[in-house]
Amino acid sequence: MNLKRIHTWSAIIAASTLILNFALGRRNQATTDAFVEGLCLATSNAPYQVTTDGFAPYRSAIDNTLCGRVDFAQLVKVYRSDREGEARYSPPEVVATESFPITGNPDPARICTSIVERQNLTMRMQIRRLTRLTNAFSKKWENLWAAICLHFAWYNFCRIHRTLRVTPAMEAGIADHVWEVRELLA
Repeated sequence: MNLKRIHTWSAIIAASTLILNFALGRRNQATTDAFVEGLCLATSNAPYQVTTDGFAPYRSAIDNTLCGRVDFAQLVKVYRSDREGEARYSPPEVVATESFPITGNPDPARICTSIVERQNLTMRMQIRRLTRLTNAFSKKWENLWAAICLHFAWYNFCRIHRTLRVTPAMEAGIADHVWEVRELLA
């Protein structure tokens, strides 16, 4: 598998910033289905809201796996066309966003992908394997998977979130103290 074409999915609880589920794989229907199935297993039957980007496979994955359990909306960003002469690595400019309620009754005030986008930045900044133009890349799938697993475990249990002043696991009520890395690895 070409590791340059691998994407990371992550589900985050907005209130606690706890990473609830993640997946690693190609940006396709099969990986999206696996990610949503993991989300289903990680959550209770109590209704909750899910917001995704405009990636089309989310619709069928959520409809087939979480049907009736979630209020689901998609937030689609509209980008400006690249202008001639712009740097190759410059991000495109977002000129508009459009939200689309898909199923249930999603709260328009909570249709947002900013929290997971910030998590994606945190991953890129803290996992050198995900940074462009680096020599810290993974040559094997297993090594990349292990690095991602370790990062999310550390993020949830060891890293104190600045605004929460506790770890996401503590905020979510699943841990009662900040874990040491040695405790995480035991």
